[in-house]
Amino acid sequence: MATPTALPPLPFNPGRVRSYLVRLPLFTRLVLLVILAFWLLELQTIWSVVEWGALIPNEINLGTMYRLNTYPIIHTGFFHAFLNALALTPLLERFEAEHGTLTAIALFIGPLSTLPAGLYILIEKVILHGNTSVLGSSVWVFLLLGSEAIRTFKSNPYFSLGPYKIPTWTSPLLACVVLSILVSNVSFLGHLCAILVGYLFGLGYLKVFVPPEKVLRWIEGKLNLLGRLPHYVSVDQKTYGRYGVLPSNSASGTSGNQVPMSFLGNSQRLGA
Repeated sequence: MATPTALPPLPFNPGRVRSYLVRLPLFTRLVLLVILAFWLLELQTIWSVVEWGALIPNEINLGTMYRLNTYPIIHTGFFHAFLNALALTPLLERFEAEHGTLTAIALFIGPLSTLPAGLYILIEKVILHGNTSVLGSSVWVFLLLGSEAIRTFKSNPYFSLGPYKIPTWTSPLLACVVLSILVSNVSFLGHLCAILVGYLFGLGYLKVFVPPEKVLRWIEGKLNLLGRLPHYVSVDQKTYGRYGVLPSNSASGTSGNQVPMSFLGNSQRLGA
């Protein structure tokens, strides 16, 4: 009697994946649930979610301004949604852990969605006279990569590629170019607009959009959000993330700095 062949080990540890998902903060969980919900809605044939919520330049008017917020959470299929969610989760989780849940909600429902959309419409419609629609949460992926690249550049200005030294702030641009070459039907312009907004955020030019901490603390205390909402990240918890102060061997001596993390007309998707 032949001995049964042992199954090959999994390329990942299911226990670690489950532990990571259980620890995801509140807003990150909500974003993933909304992405899943809109993908499920797209399975029906009565109403097209993509046509309703995609960022289509010629369709933007006072009655359709909601598209400036809906396009990042709508995708064209399972793999589009899954790969974008996979790339977005660690970046968004890190952002929320650092800035707090209320700040993340205010920024991603507001300027971190509308500014890339407005810049895209300006270039696509006014300058290029096109009407290519875009959608997908990779707009947030490239925006967060742009912000992290600026932070990394401040502590590690270059990375080596053979004999060449390449500025670290260019890494999202290189990723944008490579993705556009390797994957068809993705929006190079949409990703580029997201990266530019991410650069502005990383440089501090968008801090005017960040809600004042005094206001956030008042809201948290008034509504007892930390006590009522599981996985909520408060303003006071967010200074060094939810896991305490990370050790730093930086000799700069600057106080309060955290350790930098390296990290559709004709419809186009934002991301793979």
